[in-house]
Amino acid sequence: MFGTSPGSSLWSVVPDAVLLKGRSFGLPVSLLAVRLRGRVGRMPSVLVTGAARGIGRAAALRMANLGWEVYAGVRTPADGEDLASAAPQGRITPVLLDVTDAAQLAALDGVLGERLDAVINNAGIGVSSPLEGVRLDELRRQFEVNVVGPVAVTQAVLPRLRASRGRVIFISSVSGRVSSPLMGPYSASKYALEALADSLRIELRPWGVSVALIEPGAIDTDLWRHAPDMVDAAEAQLSDGLRVLYRGHFVGARATVNRIQKQTAPVEKVVEAIEKALTSPKPRARYVVGTDARIQLAMQGVLPTSAMDAAVAKLTGTPGSL
Repeated sequence: MFGTSPGSSLWSVVPDAVLLKGRSFGLPVSLLAVRLRGRVGRMPSVLVTGAARGIGRAAALRMANLGWEVYAGVRTPADGEDLASAAPQGRITPVLLDVTDAAQLAALDGVLGERLDAVINNAGIGVSSPLEGVRLDELRRQFEVNVVGPVAVTQAVLPRLRASRGRVIFISSVSGRVSSPLMGPYSASKYALEALADSLRIELRPWGVSVALIEPGAIDTDLWRHAPDMVDAAEAQLSDGLRVLYRGHFVGARATVNRIQKQTAPVEKVVEAIEKALTSPKPRARYVVGTDARIQLAMQGVLPTSAMDAAVAKLTGTPGSL
């Protein structure tokens, strides 16, 4: 679906998989990596999906700089080469991986090393629309990428993680616990991801495989940098009648986006939480990232549903009763 097998000699003959080493600049490794290397004779390893940009790229580079062997899932050869060149030599192995592509998922077994210590399920998309007008093919795509994709990747690597007593990390969102108008498709996919992670965490207890959710609020990534375009696209795909009905919602959404863009937290905050989930002797089930996320969850914990609905409507500029 995304990309084809590259012709460069730098690429593996394994279908849709790339093995490309980065260039060198010396950086220290983490104490945990040193301990693991002493115990198993090698550095720990992790697969990161959606590693070309945003949270995935930052996480891949952080762990590579700490001495981990990183398999970085990307959708194009150029993305893989760019990422590998930014990391210490040999630390990042780009893998051409669309999480909805069965052939690329199957090819993982021939690309990954014999041992894998963790997977970071980061790849995702955001579909914005009032639910009355969302295209059903877009709703299905939202779930295919954000829900089915992480399950498929986790299934593919669980034999290795069971053998290493490794870790599964899902990049969720505060939107997986608090819903907002016009973000129903995205929130629903993150709610589903939260439920899946909770089930998986209990299912994998016998083998010592931990499962953690990272729940960021608004983070300075492409999602928020391009949020105005996403709002415009969501409005444009509606019928003329629905655009009239939801005009007030979109006015509020644009004002909300403009406000939040000035308050986004740096992506490093999310990466710090991911590092803790990977390296803590006793990782938590959930890591909430950002003041805005903590405030939303605190409000949800004390307010009745009607009051929470009113608060969210006010904060998002959603019109009141007509």
